[in-house]
Amino acid sequence: MKKIYSSDNIIMAGHIHSLLEANGINCHLRNMNLSGGIGELPINECWPEVWVNDEADYSLAEEIITAILNKTDNNTSWKCSCGETVEGQFDTCWSCGNTNTGL
Repeated sequence: MKKIYSSDNIIMAGHIHSLLEANGINCHLRNMNLSGGIGELPINECWPEVWVNDEADYSLAEEIITAILNKTDNNTSWKCSCGETVEGQFDTCWSCGNTNTGL
């Protein structure tokens, strides 16, 4: 077992866990109920963690997480073929329904 991800955001940790499981990587969550210990324990020790059960899957899991985090952080606006400028967090044009092919 090897820790692959940790975050102060329990929803993001759950999302990463679900994505890894959906890609066939056997993993599990830790520290999901430690938020009550913050103050008595170091704060980052209480953050939810995702652990990969088989270390052979670690590099693939790392690639998946990197791709997801890079896509999440991409808030660059893009220009649709219909001429509308769409904010980066959206991959579908609100005006015509076309999807961003640059993602």
